[in-house]
Amino acid sequence: VQLQASGGGLVQAGGSLRLFCLVSITIPGRYTMAWYRQAPGKQRELVATVTSGDNTNYADSVKARYTISRNNAKNTLYLQIDSLKPEDTAVYYCNARHPTLLQYNYWGQGTQVTVSS
Repeated sequence: VQLQASGGGLVQAGGSLRLFCLVSITIPGRYTMAWYRQAPGKQRELVATVTSGDNTNYADSVKARYTISRNNAKNTLYLQIDSLKPEDTAVYYCNARHPTLLQYNYWGQGTQVTVSS
């Protein structure tokens, strides 16, 4: 099982980015998908999740600016980030976990997002 994140980069504050995560799981639709981020010197934090039923949830710090979505036919998870702020600078990781079989929990390699002020 592999998750490959991409789409990060250097962007000015106020700009937008769309992150991608290509997922090679046999039945991706059954998994809860998520994006986490880890800023320098900080712990990894959950920023957004989307369930198999397309229910979404966001950290308070990113609500209204982040949009998580999935396309199971393309085995792809997305994260649209708008109105970027310098504090969004972090490595962003995608995650896939089975909702009941918790041993099936997978991580991508991360993609760097850097926001300049």
